Amino acid sequence: MSPTNMSRAMVAGAIGNLLEWYDFTVYGYFAASIGRAFFPQQNQVAQVLSAFGIFAVGFLMRPVGGALFGYIGDHFGRRIALSVSVIAMALPTFLIGVLPGYAVLGIAAPLLLTLLRMIQGLSVGGEYTTSVVFLVERARPERRGVVGATANLGALTGILAGSATGAVLETLMSAQAVQEWGWRVPFWIGLTVGLAGLVLRRGLKEEPADKSRQNVPLLAVFRQHWRLLLYLAFVSAFGAVGFYLIFVYIVSWLQFADGVAPAQALSINTLSMLLLMPTEVGVAALSDRIGRRPVLLWVTGLAVVLAWPLFRLLHGPQQWMILLGQIGFVLLVGGYYGCLPAFMVETVAAPMRCTAIALGYNVSLGLIGGVSPMVATWLVYRTANDYTPAFMIMAAAAVSFLVLAHGFGLRARNGGTAAAGRGADRQ
Repeated sequence: MSPTNMSRAMVAGAIGNLLEWYDFTVYGYFAASIGRAFFPQQNQVAQVLSAFGIFAVGFLMRPVGGALFGYIGDHFGRRIALSVSVIAMALPTFLIGVLPGYAVLGIAAPLLLTLLRMIQGLSVGGEYTTSVVFLVERARPERRGVVGATANLGALTGILAGSATGAVLETLMSAQAVQEWGWRVPFWIGLTVGLAGLVLRRGLKEEPADKSRQNVPLLAVFRQHWRLLLYLAFVSAFGAVGFYLIFVYIVSWLQFADGVAPAQALSINTLSMLLLMPTEVGVAALSDRIGRRPVLLWVTGLAVVLAWPLFRLLHGPQQWMILLGQIGFVLLVGGYYGCLPAFMVETVAAPMRCTAIALGYNVSLGLIGGVSPMVATWLVYRTANDYTPAFMIMAAAAVSFLVLAHGFGLRARNGGTAAAGRGADRQ
Protein backbone atom coordinates (compact mmCIF):
# COMPACT_ATOMS: atom_id res chain seq x y z
CA MET A 1 0.00 0.00 0.00
CA SER A 2 1.04 3.63 -0.51
CA PRO A 3 2.12 5.51 2.64
CA THR A 4 -1.10 7.54 2.60
CA ASN A 5 -3.37 4.49 2.28
CA MET A 6 -1.32 2.62 4.85
CA SER A 7 -1.72 5.48 7.32
CA ARG A 8 -5.48 5.54 6.75
CA ALA A 9 -5.69 1.77 7.22
CA MET A 10 -3.69 1.99 10.44
CA VAL A 11 -5.97 4.70 11.82
CA ALA A 12 -9.09 2.73 10.84
CA GLY A 13 -7.78 -0.42 12.49
CA ALA A 14 -6.73 1.46 15.61
CA ILE A 15 -10.01 3.35 16.08
CA GLY A 16 -11.99 0.14 15.86
CA ASN A 17 -9.94 -1.46 18.59
CA LEU A 18 -10.15 1.76 20.58
CA LEU A 19 -13.93 1.49 20.60
CA GLU A 20 -14.02 -2.26 21.21
CA TRP A 21 -11.70 -2.16 24.18
CA TYR A 22 -12.97 1.08 25.66
CA ASP A 23 -16.47 -0.37 25.70
CA PHE A 24 -15.53 -3.87 26.75
CA THR A 25 -13.11 -3.05 29.55
CA VAL A 26 -15.10 -0.20 31.11
CA TYR A 27 -17.24 -3.01 32.47
CA GLY A 28 -14.25 -4.47 34.29
CA TYR A 29 -13.28 -1.18 35.86
CA PHE A 30 -16.78 -0.59 37.25
CA ALA A 31 -17.47 -4.20 38.22
CA ALA A 32 -18.19 -3.33 41.86
CA SER A 33 -20.79 -0.67 40.95
CA ILE A 34 -22.35 -2.93 38.33
CA GLY A 35 -22.56 -5.73 40.87
CA ARG A 36 -24.49 -3.49 43.25
CA ALA A 37 -26.84 -2.28 40.48
CA PHE A 38 -27.76 -5.60 38.86
CA PHE A 39 -27.64 -8.19 41.62
CA PRO A 40 -29.65 -8.67 44.83
CA GLN A 41 -28.26 -7.28 48.05
CA GLN A 42 -25.62 -9.69 49.33
CA ASN A 43 -22.05 -9.51 50.56
CA GLN A 44 -19.58 -7.42 48.60
CA VAL A 45 -17.41 -10.31 47.40
CA ALA A 46 -20.46 -12.16 46.05
CA GLN A 47 -21.55 -9.09 44.07
CA VAL A 48 -18.12 -8.67 42.50
CA LEU A 49 -18.01 -12.39 41.71
CA SER A 50 -21.40 -12.12 40.01
CA ALA A 51 -20.31 -9.10 37.97
CA PHE A 52 -17.08 -10.79 36.87
CA GLY A 53 -19.09 -13.93 36.13
CA ILE A 54 -21.05 -12.03 33.47
CA PHE A 55 -17.73 -10.50 32.36
CA ALA A 56 -16.51 -14.06 31.79
CA VAL A 57 -19.69 -15.03 29.91
CA GLY A 58 -18.94 -12.28 27.41
CA PHE A 59 -15.47 -13.70 26.92
CA LEU A 60 -16.77 -17.22 26.45
CA MET A 61 -18.54 -15.91 23.34
CA ARG A 62 -15.23 -14.83 21.84
CA PRO A 63 -14.47 -18.15 20.09
CA VAL A 64 -17.96 -18.08 18.53
CA GLY A 65 -17.42 -14.49 17.44
CA GLY A 66 -13.98 -15.43 16.16
CA ALA A 67 -15.46 -18.19 13.99
CA LEU A 68 -18.23 -15.89 12.72
CA PHE A 69 -16.14 -12.83 11.92
CA GLY A 70 -13.18 -14.92 10.78
CA TYR A 71 -15.43 -16.57 8.21
CA ILE A 72 -16.76 -13.19 7.11
CA GLY A 73 -13.24 -11.78 6.86
CA ASP A 74 -11.87 -14.71 4.83
CA HIS A 75 -14.87 -15.05 2.49
CA PHE A 76 -16.34 -11.55 2.13
CA GLY A 77 -13.43 -9.29 2.96
CA ARG A 78 -11.66 -7.83 5.97
CA ARG A 79 -13.41 -4.44 5.66
CA ILE A 80 -16.93 -5.90 5.86
CA ALA A 81 -16.04 -7.91 8.95
CA LEU A 82 -14.55 -4.83 10.61
CA SER A 83 -17.62 -2.68 9.85
CA VAL A 84 -20.10 -5.23 11.24
CA SER A 85 -18.05 -5.83 14.38
CA VAL A 86 -17.91 -2.15 15.32
CA ILE A 87 -21.73 -1.89 15.16
CA ALA A 88 -22.12 -5.04 17.26
CA MET A 89 -20.10 -3.42 20.02
CA ALA A 90 -21.44 0.15 20.04
CA LEU A 91 -25.15 -0.60 20.35
CA PRO A 92 -24.97 -3.09 23.27
CA THR A 93 -22.58 -0.76 25.08
CA PHE A 94 -25.07 2.11 24.93
CA LEU A 95 -27.90 -0.19 26.01
CA ILE A 96 -25.94 -1.30 29.09
CA GLY A 97 -25.67 2.37 30.02
CA VAL A 98 -29.46 2.83 29.99
CA LEU A 99 -30.53 -0.61 31.27
CA PRO A 100 -32.47 -0.36 34.58
CA GLY A 101 -31.05 -2.32 37.51
CA TYR A 102 -32.33 -5.11 39.72
CA ALA A 103 -34.43 -2.73 41.84
CA VAL A 104 -36.56 -1.94 38.76
CA LEU A 105 -36.52 -5.07 36.58
CA GLY A 106 -35.78 -7.79 39.12
CA ILE A 107 -34.23 -10.95 37.69
CA ALA A 108 -34.70 -9.62 34.14
CA ALA A 109 -31.94 -7.04 34.78
CA PRO A 110 -29.00 -9.47 35.10
CA LEU A 111 -30.44 -11.64 32.31
CA LEU A 112 -30.57 -8.71 29.89
CA LEU A 113 -27.11 -7.61 31.00
CA THR A 114 -25.81 -11.09 30.22
CA LEU A 115 -27.37 -11.01 26.75
CA LEU A 116 -25.77 -7.66 25.94
CA ARG A 117 -22.39 -8.88 27.18
CA MET A 118 -22.70 -11.95 24.95
CA ILE A 119 -23.26 -9.75 21.89
CA GLN A 120 -20.24 -7.68 22.87
CA GLY A 121 -18.22 -10.87 23.23
CA LEU A 122 -19.14 -11.90 19.68
CA SER A 123 -17.92 -8.56 18.39
CA VAL A 124 -14.62 -8.58 20.28
CA GLY A 125 -14.02 -12.13 19.07
CA GLY A 126 -13.67 -10.89 15.51
CA GLU A 127 -12.57 -7.27 15.82
CA TYR A 128 -9.03 -7.52 17.13
CA THR A 129 -7.81 -10.48 15.09
CA THR A 130 -9.39 -9.23 11.85
CA SER A 131 -7.81 -5.81 12.27
CA VAL A 132 -4.43 -7.44 12.98
CA VAL A 133 -4.66 -9.48 9.77
CA PHE A 134 -5.89 -6.44 7.83
CA LEU A 135 -2.90 -4.34 8.92
CA VAL A 136 -0.04 -6.86 8.88
CA GLU A 137 -0.98 -8.16 5.42
CA ARG A 138 -0.57 -4.64 4.03
CA ALA A 139 2.72 -3.84 5.75
CA ARG A 140 6.22 -4.13 4.34
CA PRO A 141 7.95 -7.29 5.64
CA GLU A 142 10.52 -5.31 7.61
CA ARG A 143 7.77 -3.30 9.35
CA ARG A 144 5.21 -5.98 10.18
CA GLY A 145 5.99 -6.03 13.88
CA VAL A 146 5.48 -2.29 14.32
CA VAL A 147 2.39 -2.16 12.09
CA GLY A 148 0.85 -5.15 13.90
CA ALA A 149 1.41 -3.37 17.19
CA THR A 150 -0.73 -0.51 15.88
CA ALA A 151 -3.84 -2.61 16.46
CA ASN A 152 -2.75 -3.02 20.07
CA LEU A 153 -2.18 0.72 20.38
CA GLY A 154 -5.78 1.30 19.43
CA ALA A 155 -6.87 -1.25 22.02
CA LEU A 156 -4.63 0.28 24.66
CA THR A 157 -5.90 3.75 23.86
CA GLY A 158 -9.44 2.49 24.39
CA ILE A 159 -8.54 0.85 27.69
CA LEU A 160 -6.63 3.97 28.69
CA ALA A 161 -9.66 6.10 27.85
CA GLY A 162 -11.85 3.83 29.98
CA SER A 163 -9.41 3.94 32.87
CA ALA A 164 -8.98 7.73 32.61
CA THR A 165 -12.75 8.22 32.42
CA GLY A 166 -13.13 6.17 35.58
CA ALA A 167 -10.43 8.17 37.35
CA VAL A 168 -12.09 11.47 36.36
CA LEU A 169 -15.51 10.28 37.53
CA GLU A 170 -14.12 9.02 40.83
CA THR A 171 -12.38 12.37 41.32
CA LEU A 172 -15.18 14.74 40.31
CA MET A 173 -18.17 12.83 41.68
CA SER A 174 -18.99 11.53 45.11
CA ALA A 175 -18.68 7.81 45.73
CA GLN A 176 -22.44 7.55 46.13
CA ALA A 177 -23.12 9.29 42.81
CA VAL A 178 -20.70 7.00 40.97
CA GLN A 179 -22.36 3.92 42.47
CA GLU A 180 -25.88 5.11 41.71
CA TRP A 181 -25.53 6.42 38.13
CA GLY A 182 -22.06 7.79 37.39
CA TRP A 183 -20.74 4.42 36.24
CA ARG A 184 -23.21 4.57 33.32
CA VAL A 185 -21.60 7.65 31.72
CA PRO A 186 -18.72 5.80 29.97
CA PHE A 187 -21.21 3.44 28.34
CA TRP A 188 -23.15 6.36 26.86
CA ILE A 189 -19.99 7.77 25.30
CA GLY A 190 -19.34 4.50 23.45
CA LEU A 191 -22.15 5.05 20.95
CA THR A 192 -20.60 8.26 19.62
CA VAL A 193 -17.19 6.66 19.20
CA GLY A 194 -18.80 3.70 17.44
CA LEU A 195 -20.49 5.88 14.86
CA ALA A 196 -17.20 7.64 14.14
CA GLY A 197 -15.44 4.30 13.67
CA LEU A 198 -18.13 3.04 11.31
CA VAL A 199 -17.87 6.14 9.09
CA LEU A 200 -14.08 5.82 8.91
CA ARG A 201 -14.14 2.12 8.03
CA ARG A 202 -16.74 2.48 5.31
CA GLY A 203 -14.18 4.47 3.33
CA LEU A 204 -11.63 1.65 3.26
CA LYS A 205 -11.07 -0.41 0.11
CA GLU A 206 -10.39 -4.13 -0.01
CA GLU A 207 -7.13 -5.31 -1.51
CA PRO A 208 -7.67 -7.33 -4.74
CA ALA A 209 -6.03 -10.35 -3.09
CA ASP A 210 -8.82 -10.45 -0.51
CA LYS A 211 -11.43 -11.02 -3.23
CA SER A 212 -9.57 -13.47 -5.42
CA ARG A 213 -8.01 -15.90 -2.98
CA GLN A 214 -9.45 -19.38 -2.58
CA ASN A 215 -10.83 -19.65 0.91
CA VAL A 216 -10.71 -22.62 3.25
CA PRO A 217 -14.15 -23.65 4.60
CA LEU A 218 -14.71 -23.19 8.31
CA LEU A 219 -15.16 -26.89 9.06
CA ALA A 220 -11.99 -27.69 7.13
CA VAL A 221 -10.01 -25.42 9.47
CA PHE A 222 -11.26 -27.48 12.43
CA ARG A 223 -10.70 -30.86 10.80
CA GLN A 224 -7.40 -30.32 9.02
CA HIS A 225 -5.68 -27.66 11.13
CA TRP A 226 -6.77 -28.32 14.71
CA ARG A 227 -3.14 -28.62 15.80
CA LEU A 228 -2.46 -25.13 14.51
CA LEU A 229 -5.48 -23.82 16.46
CA LEU A 230 -4.13 -25.40 19.65
CA TYR A 231 -0.70 -23.96 18.96
CA LEU A 232 -2.08 -20.43 18.62
CA ALA A 233 -4.21 -20.89 21.75
CA PHE A 234 -1.29 -22.06 23.90
CA VAL A 235 1.00 -19.34 22.56
CA SER A 236 -1.64 -16.75 23.49
CA ALA A 237 -2.14 -18.12 27.04
CA PHE A 238 0.37 -15.85 28.76
CA GLY A 239 -1.00 -12.73 27.13
CA ALA A 240 -4.56 -13.75 28.00
CA VAL A 241 -3.95 -14.32 31.70
CA GLY A 242 -1.33 -11.62 32.16
CA PHE A 243 -3.27 -8.83 30.53
CA TYR A 244 -6.64 -9.38 32.22
CA LEU A 245 -5.17 -9.92 35.64
CA ILE A 246 -2.74 -7.00 35.53
CA PHE A 247 -4.74 -4.38 33.64
CA VAL A 248 -8.38 -5.25 34.44
CA TYR A 249 -8.61 -7.30 37.64
CA ILE A 250 -5.78 -5.44 39.35
CA VAL A 251 -7.98 -2.36 39.90
CA SER A 252 -10.29 -4.40 42.14
CA TRP A 253 -7.37 -6.34 43.68
CA LEU A 254 -5.62 -3.16 44.82
CA GLN A 255 -8.81 -2.03 46.55
CA PHE A 256 -9.56 -5.32 48.33
CA ALA A 257 -6.03 -6.60 49.03
CA ASP A 258 -4.19 -3.33 49.66
CA GLY A 259 -7.01 -1.01 50.68
CA VAL A 260 -6.09 1.43 47.89
CA ALA A 261 -8.75 4.07 47.15
CA PRO A 262 -10.58 3.57 43.82
CA ALA A 263 -9.32 6.84 42.33
CA GLN A 264 -5.71 5.97 43.22
CA ALA A 265 -6.01 2.43 41.82
CA LEU A 266 -7.41 3.75 38.55
CA SER A 267 -4.70 6.42 38.36
CA ILE A 268 -1.94 3.83 38.77
CA ASN A 269 -3.56 1.69 36.08
CA THR A 270 -3.88 4.68 33.76
CA LEU A 271 -0.18 5.49 34.08
CA SER A 272 0.65 1.84 33.39
CA MET A 273 -1.37 1.98 30.17
CA LEU A 274 0.58 5.04 29.05
CA LEU A 275 3.84 3.14 29.56
CA LEU A 276 2.45 0.06 27.80
CA MET A 277 2.24 1.88 24.46
CA PRO A 278 5.94 2.71 23.92
CA THR A 279 6.83 -0.69 25.35
CA GLU A 280 4.80 -2.52 22.71
CA VAL A 281 6.14 -0.42 19.83
CA GLY A 282 9.71 -0.75 21.05
CA VAL A 283 9.55 -4.52 21.42
CA ALA A 284 7.73 -4.83 18.08
CA ALA A 285 10.58 -2.92 16.40
CA LEU A 286 13.04 -5.26 18.11
CA SER A 287 11.16 -8.29 16.77
CA ASP A 288 11.44 -6.84 13.24
CA ARG A 289 15.21 -7.03 13.67
CA ILE A 290 15.85 -10.26 15.60
CA GLY A 291 12.64 -12.26 15.09
CA ARG A 292 9.36 -12.75 16.95
CA ARG A 293 10.01 -16.13 18.55
CA PRO A 294 13.21 -15.19 20.45
CA VAL A 295 11.43 -12.18 21.95
CA LEU A 296 8.40 -14.23 22.96
CA LEU A 297 10.63 -16.86 24.58
CA TRP A 298 12.57 -14.29 26.60
CA VAL A 299 9.43 -12.56 27.83
CA THR A 300 7.64 -15.73 28.94
CA GLY A 301 10.76 -17.08 30.58
CA LEU A 302 11.20 -13.89 32.60
CA ALA A 303 7.51 -13.92 33.54
CA VAL A 304 7.87 -17.35 35.16
CA VAL A 305 10.69 -16.02 37.33
CA LEU A 306 9.48 -12.49 38.08
CA ALA A 307 5.69 -12.73 38.50
CA TRP A 308 5.77 -13.50 42.23
CA PRO A 309 8.39 -10.82 43.15
CA LEU A 310 6.43 -8.24 41.17
CA PHE A 311 3.26 -9.10 43.07
CA ARG A 312 5.21 -8.62 46.29
CA LEU A 313 5.85 -5.07 45.15
CA LEU A 314 2.18 -4.60 44.26
CA HIS A 315 1.34 -5.64 47.82
CA GLY A 316 3.84 -3.17 49.27
CA PRO A 317 2.89 -0.44 51.74
CA GLN A 318 4.22 2.44 49.61
CA GLN A 319 2.71 3.77 46.40
CA TRP A 320 6.08 3.76 44.63
CA MET A 321 6.35 0.01 45.29
CA ILE A 322 2.92 -0.61 43.75
CA LEU A 323 3.85 1.48 40.71
CA LEU A 324 7.20 -0.29 40.31
CA GLY A 325 5.51 -3.70 40.39
CA GLN A 326 3.00 -2.56 37.79
CA ILE A 327 5.80 -1.23 35.55
CA GLY A 328 7.50 -4.62 35.73
CA PHE A 329 4.35 -6.27 34.40
CA VAL A 330 4.09 -3.54 31.75
CA LEU A 331 7.45 -4.62 30.35
CA LEU A 332 6.50 -8.30 30.35
CA VAL A 333 2.94 -8.16 29.04
CA GLY A 334 3.65 -5.22 26.73
CA GLY A 335 6.68 -6.96 25.32
CA TYR A 336 4.61 -10.05 24.57
CA TYR A 337 1.78 -8.23 22.85
CA GLY A 338 4.22 -6.07 20.89
CA CYS A 339 5.27 -8.90 18.59
CA LEU A 340 2.40 -11.40 18.97
CA PRO A 341 0.21 -9.92 16.15
CA ALA A 342 2.87 -10.23 13.45
CA PHE A 343 3.90 -13.63 14.81
CA MET A 344 0.37 -15.00 14.40
CA VAL A 345 -0.13 -13.58 10.89
CA GLU A 346 3.21 -14.96 9.70
CA THR A 347 2.37 -18.36 11.16
CA VAL A 348 -0.92 -18.92 9.29
CA ALA A 349 -1.48 -19.31 5.54
CA ALA A 350 -3.46 -16.50 3.89
CA PRO A 351 -6.60 -18.42 2.76
CA MET A 352 -7.59 -19.29 6.34
CA ARG A 353 -5.73 -16.53 8.19
CA CYS A 354 -8.69 -14.62 9.67
CA THR A 355 -10.50 -17.79 10.73
CA ALA A 356 -7.54 -19.66 12.24
CA ILE A 357 -6.12 -16.70 14.15
CA ALA A 358 -9.56 -15.65 15.42
CA LEU A 359 -10.33 -19.17 16.64
CA GLY A 360 -6.95 -19.99 18.19
CA TYR A 361 -6.44 -16.61 19.83
CA ASN A 362 -10.01 -16.25 21.08
CA VAL A 363 -10.22 -19.75 22.52
CA SER A 364 -7.35 -18.74 24.78
CA LEU A 365 -8.74 -15.27 25.52
CA GLY A 366 -12.27 -16.59 26.06
CA LEU A 367 -11.67 -19.79 28.01
CA ILE A 368 -8.61 -18.61 29.95
CA GLY A 369 -8.30 -14.83 29.93
CA GLY A 370 -11.98 -14.04 30.34
CA VAL A 371 -12.43 -16.18 33.43
CA SER A 372 -9.13 -15.11 35.02
CA PRO A 373 -10.56 -12.15 37.01
CA MET A 374 -13.38 -14.31 38.38
CA VAL A 375 -11.04 -17.20 39.22
CA ALA A 376 -8.52 -14.86 40.84
CA THR A 377 -11.25 -13.22 42.94
CA TRP A 378 -12.49 -16.60 44.12
CA LEU A 379 -9.01 -18.01 44.83
CA VAL A 380 -7.91 -14.97 46.82
CA TYR A 381 -11.10 -15.16 48.88
CA ARG A 382 -11.01 -18.94 49.45
CA THR A 383 -7.28 -19.31 50.13
CA ALA A 384 -6.76 -15.97 51.91
CA ASN A 385 -3.58 -15.74 49.80
CA ASP A 386 -3.25 -12.43 47.97
CA TYR A 387 -0.50 -13.85 45.75
CA THR A 388 -2.56 -16.51 43.93
CA PRO A 389 -2.84 -14.25 40.82
CA ALA A 390 0.96 -14.40 40.55
CA PHE A 391 0.86 -18.19 40.44
CA MET A 392 -1.78 -18.02 37.68
CA ILE A 393 0.49 -15.76 35.61
CA MET A 394 3.50 -18.03 36.19
CA ALA A 395 1.54 -21.10 35.04
CA ALA A 396 0.30 -19.39 31.87
CA ALA A 397 3.79 -18.09 31.05
CA ALA A 398 5.24 -21.59 31.47
CA VAL A 399 2.68 -23.05 29.06
CA SER A 400 3.41 -20.44 26.38
CA PHE A 401 7.17 -20.79 26.85
CA LEU A 402 7.13 -24.58 26.46
CA VAL A 403 4.93 -24.51 23.35
CA LEU A 404 7.05 -21.80 21.74
CA ALA A 405 10.26 -23.64 22.59
CA HIS A 406 9.25 -27.16 21.57
CA GLY A 407 6.06 -26.94 19.52
CA PHE A 408 5.11 -30.51 20.55
CA GLY A 409 4.12 -31.23 16.94
CA LEU A 410 1.28 -28.72 17.03
CA ARG A 411 2.72 -26.35 14.44
CA ALA A 412 5.19 -28.49 12.57
CA ARG A 413 2.49 -30.86 11.27
CA ASN A 414 0.50 -28.09 9.64
CA GLY A 415 2.09 -27.82 6.20
CA GLY A 416 1.64 -24.54 4.42
CA THR A 417 2.09 -22.32 7.45
CA ALA A 418 4.84 -19.76 7.47
CA ALA A 419 7.89 -19.66 9.65
CA ALA A 420 7.35 -16.81 12.04
CA GLY A 421 10.62 -15.03 12.30
CA ARG A 422 12.50 -12.06 11.07
CA GLY A 423 9.70 -10.82 8.86
CA ALA A 424 9.55 -13.28 5.97
CA ASP A 425 6.06 -14.60 5.30
CA ARG A 426 6.94 -17.81 3.47
CA GLN A 427 3.49 -18.69 2.19
